[in-house]
Amino acid sequence: MKKVEHTLNTLPPLTEAQKADLKRLAALPDAEIDTSDIPELNDAQLAEMKRPEHFRPIKKQITARLDADVLAWLKAGGKGYQSRMNAILRQAMLSGK
Repeated sequence: MKKVEHTLNTLPPLTEAQKADLKRLAALPDAEIDTSDIPELNDAQLAEMKRPEHFRPIKKQITARLDADVLAWLKAGGKGYQSRMNAILRQAMLSGK
């Protein structure tokens, strides 16, 4: 099977039929959308939800001052010290410390 990959720059243009269908769907009131095949989740189901493993939060570039020995320890692990620092901070955040 041939794998098809597109980027925003390589997507084929929409056909007139596709454009008309999108316009029709956009004008459809929410009350007229059939959601019977996707029932709403209850509170218990929502409470059990977990972030997917492939979730990638938005990264923000910062400037931070670290003690030299802490930075040396992070860098001693080789490439990826910033990712390790992020993982350590995330673990502390999630544990409530």
